[in-house]
Amino acid sequence: MQARELKIPGTFEFSPSVFPDDRGLFVSPFQEHAFVAAVGHGLRVAQTNHSESRRGVIRGVHYADVPPGQSKYVHCPRGKLLDVLVDIRVGSPTFGVWDVVELSSSAFNSIYAPEGVGHAVMALEDGSVTSYLCSEGYNPKAERALNPLSMDLPWPTDVAPLLSPKDAAAPSLEEAVAAGLLPDYDECQAWYTKLRS
Repeated sequence: MQARELKIPGTFEFSPSVFPDDRGLFVSPFQEHAFVAAVGHGLRVAQTNHSESRRGVIRGVHYADVPPGQSKYVHCPRGKLLDVLVDIRVGSPTFGVWDVVELSSSAFNSIYAPEGVGHAVMALEDGSVTSYLCSEGYNPKAERALNPLSMDLPWPTDVAPLLSPKDAAAPSLEEAVAAGLLPDYDECQAWYTKLRS
C-alpha cells in the first residue's frame, strides 16, 4: 500500500497493490497498518456508506461539526469518481485550498478526509459507486453542506452537474464563513491530537 499526502496537510491518497490471476483479482483497499503509518492514528469505523450515482451527480461539499466531526475513507468499487477535498477549517494556513483525486475501480485507490475537511465526489460514469468508511454515524444536527458549484472547483466542463435539492440550496463558502458555520482549525487540531494520544 502506497500513501501520498495531498495538498491539504492530513489528507491522503492510498493506492494498494492489485493481484490479478486467471480467476479475477484480489485487492485490499483499506489496510490499517498503512493508514496508521501515514495518518498517525487508527480509523474508528462507526458507519459504512454506499451510494450509486449516474454520470454528473455531485454529492457534497459535505462536512460535520467538530468535535467530533466525521472523517471519511472513500473508495470507488465500481466506475469512476472525481473526489474533491477542500480545506474549510477557519484559521487554517491552507484555508480554501482544494485537491482532487480520480478514484476508480481499476486503480482501487482511496482518499482519507479528516474531520473538518470538506468532501465531494462527482460520478464520471453511470453506475459509479462510492463506498465510505466513516468515523462517526449520521448525525443530522451536525451534518452540513456547501454548494459545490459556488466555489472554483475542478468539475469537468463536459459533464452536466446534478445536485440534490439540499446541496443546491447550501450556502457558499463565503456565506458559511459569515454565518459562523465552518469548523475551527484550532479545534480540529486539538481533536487530531486527541485521536493520536
